[in-house]
Amino acid sequence: MRVAIVGGGIVGLATANKLLLAQPSCKVFILEKEAAVGQHQSGHNSGVLHAGLYYAPGSSKARLAVSGIKQMTEYAREHEIPHEICGKLVVATEASEVPGLRKLEERGRQNGLKGVRWLNPAEMRKIEPHCAGVAALHVPEEGIIDYRAVCRSLASDFESRGGQIHTGFGAESILERRGEWILRDGKRETTADFIVGCAGLHSDRVAEMSGGKGEVRIIPFRGEYFKLRSEAGRLVRNLIYPVPDAVFPFLGVHFTRQISGGIEAGPNAVLALAREGYRKRDIDPRDLWDSLSYPGLWRFLKAHSRMCLAEVRRSLSLRSFGNSLRRLVPELRDEDLEPGGAGVRAQAMSSDGTLVQDFAFVRRPRALHVVNAPSPGATASLAIADEIVRMIGAA
Repeated sequence: MRVAIVGGGIVGLATANKLLLAQPSCKVFILEKEAAVGQHQSGHNSGVLHAGLYYAPGSSKARLAVSGIKQMTEYAREHEIPHEICGKLVVATEASEVPGLRKLEERGRQNGLKGVRWLNPAEMRKIEPHCAGVAALHVPEEGIIDYRAVCRSLASDFESRGGQIHTGFGAESILERRGEWILRDGKRETTADFIVGCAGLHSDRVAEMSGGKGEVRIIPFRGEYFKLRSEAGRLVRNLIYPVPDAVFPFLGVHFTRQISGGIEAGPNAVLALAREGYRKRDIDPRDLWDSLSYPGLWRFLKAHSRMCLAEVRRSLSLRSFGNSLRRLVPELRDEDLEPGGAGVRAQAMSSDGTLVQDFAFVRRPRALHVVNAPSPGATASLAIADEIVRMIGAA
């Protein structure tokens, strides 16, 4: 069987490897539109290993994050990829956030996390001396990693097993003819018996090209980061997160120590005007029309107008961004921040304006598409790959 994996991000790379391990007789190849693998979500995230604290018990995110972090840390050890299980704090900065923190504590226990501890302010400051809050959870199993290095290693493993990666191949059309798929990029074309869509920011389009119903739309949210200047790095030891909003699937601006050194602060979450719009001035007319013409987006904006306006303020105002960070670390000054990078989250949205909270797959005859795999998609990628291989075997 010839299997084409559309998308060379971390999920596509993990899937390609797991498929060859499970079915060595398959001819598996990856089609990646960029010149190298892992160029978008896989290489623009905060580099955190998520242990499964936030996700509803029984959900795919909870199950695959718990399995995925174990697989990812084992893979990193075996391949000498920089990583560290450093633990993190989730901090309630005021009494109204304590019930949400208690809910997270219970979720963590239900999802099988080990060593989760409730901390009072004095205990919290023993771990993060400059952090402020009324209570915190210590999550010792969380960590940091270099996901770009993971992608490079997975690509090398795949090619060593006989797999092929075709870079510079953007699947512009996918047609079914006489029991096989024809994938075209301009004048080039290739054929396959089975398609696995791991196209991230373009996953809905790839699914629709192969006959999917278009039940969800990818809405791109840009997350912007600042970096702490070196002299302010003493304010954060590892990872400090706020208690997330119960109905908004983003974790709020937080502090992350990078595996390569330094402290990153962010991200916010604002509508991107291009699916690969890493800068405010990046605009793609097609992408923008796809977002603005989608009724679900307007319903979402109406339902979450206050939260959306707060995110825009953080994007436009350093002081507003800094104020959010100071809720966690009061000593931080605006001048301690310098511009960092940005990522774009591929968030699937339903037509009623609800955000798809769980990992989501669309199955068709001889095709399977991952249409929602935001955070903790990178952490869970090897476990997601196991799920995909299982579904292909059952097809």
